[in-house]
Amino acid sequence: MSGKTTDQDYDRTLGDMRVSLVYHTPDPEKAAAIAARICYSPIGVAELTEQISDEQVRSVLKTILTSGHLSALEHASYTFAIDGVSRAMTHQLVRHRLASYNQQSQRYVSYSEEPNFIIPPSIASQGDAAVERFLASCRRSFGEYRGLVESGIQAEDARYLLPNATETKIVVTMNIRELLHFFELRCCRRAQWEIRGLADWMLELARPTAPAIFSAAGPSCLKGPCPEGKMSCGKPFPRVAPE
Repeated sequence: MSGKTTDQDYDRTLGDMRVSLVYHTPDPEKAAAIAARICYSPIGVAELTEQISDEQVRSVLKTILTSGHLSALEHASYTFAIDGVSRAMTHQLVRHRLASYNQQSQRYVSYSEEPNFIIPPSIASQGDAAVERFLASCRRSFGEYRGLVESGIQAEDARYLLPNATETKIVVTMNIRELLHFFELRCCRRAQWEIRGLADWMLELARPTAPAIFSAAGPSCLKGPCPEGKMSCGKPFPRVAPE
């Protein structure tokens, strides 16, 4: 049986995940456009802020997005609260280094009750027997963890037994430039199912706040040929041009 997750499986796997947009830079499109315009403007930021029109904001953003001069997008940021995801997923997430993270600590949080365990769709699709086998293994690991904690071992050492399936919580802040890069990589059909679901959800929350920036955000194939070469999924998304 293949370990690959199909699109049909993927659509059914996000029931435990919860994502909320906690905060973002007010008027992120205007902030980025002003940052871009100041490089060539004879007037100061205060005057530029007053004078720049919505149409000019959209024009500036289209120019920087199509030209690839994206440094101005670093002046606006987004903060997301993420819950109901696995440690396996957050190990991937924190590899995006141009971001800030605060995660529930397994060093300082000692589990007194069994945590939730995230079940991969490839296991769930095999039926109840596979799910029970998976959960039984997770529960044995947790039982050994509790046994060590109750015997006086510190949680920071007992946690070595906890499985990657253990549910966790994390707060993430990224600037827009890094968000666009994150969406290019993680909204791709080849991305691991859980982080792909997270990226899609984050994009869904971000897009209404800055449609001129995020309208064409997503996997690389939305804007050109797939960079994965022979590793491509062979099913590119329809291309989208920035508004």
